[in-house]
Amino acid sequence: MDGKLTAGEASRQLGVSVDTIRRWAKLGLLRCERDSRNNRLFSVEDIEHAKRQHEAPEPGEPRFYVLESAPEEVYSIELFAGAGGTALGMENAGLRHIMLNEVDHDACETLRQNRPAWNVVEGDVHGIDFTGYLGKVDVLQGGVPCQAFSYAGKSKGFGDTRGTLFFEFARAVSECRPKAIMMENVRGLLTHDGGKTIRTMLRTLMQDGYKVAVKVMHAQFLDVAQKRERLVILGLQEGIEGPILFPRQDGCLLTLWDAIAGCPASEGASYPERKRQIMELVPPGGYWRDLPEDLQREYLKGSYHLSGGKTGMARRLAWNEPSLTLTCAPAQKQTERCHPEETRPLTVREYARVQSFPDDWSFAGSMASQYRQIGNAVPVNMGYHMGMAILAMLGHGDPDGFVEVPALSEGDLEGDALRTQALSLR
Repeated sequence: MDGKLTAGEASRQLGVSVDTIRRWAKLGLLRCERDSRNNRLFSVEDIEHAKRQHEAPEPGEPRFYVLESAPEEVYSIELFAGAGGTALGMENAGLRHIMLNEVDHDACETLRQNRPAWNVVEGDVHGIDFTGYLGKVDVLQGGVPCQAFSYAGKSKGFGDTRGTLFFEFARAVSECRPKAIMMENVRGLLTHDGGKTIRTMLRTLMQDGYKVAVKVMHAQFLDVAQKRERLVILGLQEGIEGPILFPRQDGCLLTLWDAIAGCPASEGASYPERKRQIMELVPPGGYWRDLPEDLQREYLKGSYHLSGGKTGMARRLAWNEPSLTLTCAPAQKQTERCHPEETRPLTVREYARVQSFPDDWSFAGSMASQYRQIGNAVPVNMGYHMGMAILAMLGHGDPDGFVEVPALSEGDLEGDALRTQALSLR
């Protein structure tokens, strides 16, 4: 295949083992496609970049940046806004927010102290009437919290989603009729309940008059120094001419060094002394398997004998790779995010940089609340790319710079087309 390398060919070019190439692909450090026999295929450009990145004797100048473009006359509402990762990213792309809703008080205070002019509506989304925004909003988007999804009966559409927060998102769509919609969630939504959950969501939006498409987006290919996957549904109101567009996932990988080298000092969590002593022995990029067996047993305790689910334990990050997905607590045993050199968790400000928040974006509440707000956020630069794609969908930008994804049909929801569309890197 022209321009593509197999894992064996890639390993020979980089001078590393095939297992290393496969590990990088699994960790999201290399993009790959699958051929008809399910073999991984890599682009020459990606392999050459990985070779330069991993063979560089010095890390070089850090490349932390927050993307920003000129504002447009395009107006949006955001639900479940959190600490503002998506909202800031979309504002940076050019959208203007006319209302943001969030139930968490600390997150609302974060939004207010950074953007006093934003209309932040604090409280349960169930109590908001969206009909007053009819004809005033171009885009409605929200990261619907991934609570347990329930079904109210055998009927389709709204009847299957009542009582869930997705229903509130769908109700807002129905009441204010935006031109474009975006909903993002965890990748696991794609397979939840055998795919029934996402099919119900998509069918609901389609029945309400929107053509929709879905894709798993990878933050590390969108100017974010973090491996993070989000499932994104984009929709365009029926009758509006134009394609559904997603960002191209071809950004040059940023590393943890790029994100946090030179980061301003801030408060951060710490380890108990015995844990610190054990973590001292973990090398950059390593985890519990790099410890002596007696310390593995001491650290993992009963988990030592369990299979699977332990790769985040005693995990130290590496300078020359993107960070692992940030969680809400960097010092918990299952979700370690230890600094590459210093034996401590990443600080609050380092956490924010990995999520591509600018250094002047402050967070309200306790330190634990700040970690939680940042860990739950969509990376700002990822929000920027999604915002630019939506603007292009609405005629405010060149569509050639994006990936056109065909709208799903009713038949696609029951076959392999949905999963194929979601998982394609194109």
